[in-house]
Amino acid sequence: MDGDEDENEDEDENEGADTNTETDADADVPITVGIVAQRNNRRAQDLATTLLETLESDDVSVIVDEETGDATGHDSVPVSAMGNSDLVVSIGGDGTFLFVAREAGSAPILGVNLGEVGFLNAVPPAEAVETVVPLVDTLRAGEDIRSRRVDRLQATGDDWDLAPALNEVVVHGPQRGHGGGAEIEVLVDGERYANSHADGVLVATPTGSTAYNLSEGGPLVRPTLDSLVVTQMCATESMPPLVVGADSELTFHVSGADTGYVISDGRNRQQLELPATVTVSVAGDPVTLAGPRVNFFDALEKLE
Repeated sequence: MDGDEDENEDEDENEGADTNTETDADADVPITVGIVAQRNNRRAQDLATTLLETLESDDVSVIVDEETGDATGHDSVPVSAMGNSDLVVSIGGDGTFLFVAREAGSAPILGVNLGEVGFLNAVPPAEAVETVVPLVDTLRAGEDIRSRRVDRLQATGDDWDLAPALNEVVVHGPQRGHGGGAEIEVLVDGERYANSHADGVLVATPTGSTAYNLSEGGPLVRPTLDSLVVTQMCATESMPPLVVGADSELTFHVSGADTGYVISDGRNRQQLELPATVTVSVAGDPVTLAGPRVNFFDALEKLE
């Protein structure tokens, strides 16, 4: 949902020569903006420099990630240190956005799209400055910016848990392909949905339905829905992809092989000693997307 903007009524000004009237500048809330540019992308670094100079010229505190700092000559911090920022701007493709979402904690994130599709990045490069500056002005006025929260997935085992996934969690056998799968039983809120030898099973958020899920034959899900998608991967006795409520708890009993893996957003990986049980549910810490929404149907037209 979009963030509600609070309308603050101006207090009546007291007349009189001895009355001190607070200026607008004095009323501004100090704001910190983080900027993360796609690695080894000169276009992203140039845009980061433009945003940096624009904001700092207006007395906004700006921090950049280490690679952007090296490219721009600006002091830098790890992206993981941006969690207390009032706004973080991700400049690049969806991969850059996923990295920022994983590292930057609860900070609201605005995505500037330099990629081909951009389901997570709503702002074109030419509109970056004119989008970021009004958001910062709103924050400085002490008001809420337009934003919406999107769910992430949490995968856990007996003695481990993975970093939350914005797109998907995959549970699979030793490897993809012939002879590399495992027996995977899938339970939805304790009730069996599927039990088959498969390369793996994928659980996607609506945000991630257009990513790995789609390539495995899973359905598209409009991002505004509170749901999850369960999609088997090359199962010998396959079931159709299943859409369940976001409050569902998914349990996977994995056996029939020596090892398996759980992978969060294609990056964070947990090796399993089989047999093993994996639980996947919505994480308690969603990601806040700031600024305008991506037009979902326009973005779909860019898919090949």
